[in-house]
Amino acid sequence: MNLKCRRLLFLVTVPGYLTAAEDPLAGITKGLFNGKRPADAVQLVGERGHMLVPESKKVKSQWVFDEGVLTASPKWDSLVTPDVYSDFRMHVEFNVNSVPKVDAEKNGNSGIYIQKRYELQILNSHGVSEEDYKASYAGSLYRQKKPDQLVSKPAGEWQSYDIVFRAARFEDGKRVDNARISVQQNGILIHDDYALTNKTGAGQKEGPAPGPIKFQGHHNPVKFRNCWIQRLELDKVKEEDAAEPK
Repeated sequence: MNLKCRRLLFLVTVPGYLTAAEDPLAGITKGLFNGKRPADAVQLVGERGHMLVPESKKVKSQWVFDEGVLTASPKWDSLVTPDVYSDFRMHVEFNVNSVPKVDAEKNGNSGIYIQKRYELQILNSHGVSEEDYKASYAGSLYRQKKPDQLVSKPAGEWQSYDIVFRAARFEDGKRVDNARISVQQNGILIHDDYALTNKTGAGQKEGPAPGPIKFQGHHNPVKFRNCWIQRLELDKVKEEDAAEPK
């Protein structure tokens, strides 16, 4: 039985979510973190400049690049990659600002919008207790899932996200595989091959087409440096996961 048939069988016979043992794609975004920049990676933000472009032609971008650091606009304007991506590995270094006595989501707010559909939140959330932590705070897949561990550093300190993403798959206009993501924040795993249930928040509707990566401008001068992305092809199923279903 081929992979397509196995996927369809699972989708038809198993209501709700699949367990890891039943899911032929379980773990497909795992094991790809090694802390090194691949030779074929594209440098989005580097020491000499950046290659991001304004999301909207109607708004004059107020992002500023200086000495290897790209600072987000103080207004509502975002930058995007000039190319679109399906499966990829990405490294982002960021530094949030601190805004006292404001709503939590106005404090150091930015985000990485994968395919402009799924937001990995950037926010000044250091020191928030686990009990009070919301799925809209730093490291969250916006309003869908909180990070598995709370590892945010204080505002003013450089942090990192390492992302491995497999795009959702569609056949005949219907989603047959959820998008999947693994994320490390500051070298610690915070999302472990999570299957996204849909787009997040204000993200664009899911679909088969690849999309750009958006660096959100959200009224906060969040800083970015050393950001790169590498295309991947995550269609292979691990040998141990390819056994015939019982």
